Amino acid sequence: MIALSAKNIRAALNTAWVGQLVVYHQSVGSTNDEAKELAEAGAPDGTLVIADHQMRGRGRLDRQWWSPPGLNLLFSLIFRPEFLAPHQAQRLMMICSLALCDVVTKVTGLWAAVKWPNDVLLGGRKLCGLLAELGLSSTRLDYAVVGMGINVNVDFAGDDAPALMTPATSLKIELGREISRMEVLAALLRRIEARYESLRAGALPHDEWQSRLNLLGQAVQVTMPHRVLTGLATGVDADGALLVQQPDGKVERVLAGDVTLREQ
Repeated sequence: MIALSAKNIRAALNTAWVGQLVVYHQSVGSTNDEAKELAEAGAPDGTLVIADHQMRGRGRLDRQWWSPPGLNLLFSLIFRPEFLAPHQAQRLMMICSLALCDVVTKVTGLWAAVKWPNDVLLGGRKLCGLLAELGLSSTRLDYAVVGMGINVNVDFAGDDAPALMTPATSLKIELGREISRMEVLAALLRRIEARYESLRAGALPHDEWQSRLNLLGQAVQVTMPHRVLTGLATGVDADGALLVQQPDGKVERVLAGDVTLREQ
């Protein structure tokens, strides 16, 4: 299989701007951290920071992202979405997760679901985690970095595999064979670019994203920093906020929190 490198990635891409500037590392602390530094220094829209191994990979709430070297896709993209306000930045997470769902179906034939707000699931198990971090200038969105950790060829069977908070899977586990990371990456960046251009043109992704939510119509518990909310997950709005209907019929808009299913 083709090894990841800046030269090989650029050769494999068929994009106009996403991934045309590639920063590749065999090992790095965090692709998101480096992408933020590059964005602050003026790196252009679509810059790709990618590594075979992350020493300080993380997800939401600073949870560790475990990935053995050379098996998965660990990367961050810099966006400069001048057409979005800061409160609309979740739309970038939506298009990136939907693009991955497109590619998963193409590669495996399987239906991928979304766990609000930032995971992609296969068969109820975590395939990918996303992490968005923003750069703001006053009230303007200067840039957004979207990091993605995608389980491609890891099998979680080794003695060094940690106990995971969420059951996980990979494309290799689902298909029973190794998958070309380059093939997945190239297809994914093409889909992200296409969906980004649709977003720029005014097409909102939340209805499609909502159709893939694994908890829609189910009783949920949302744990937030200062309270716990229970109710029925009824949908998401245009900015990706989860809509939770409480027992009294009031619908609350949740922007951030840990969501678990609960028995009704």
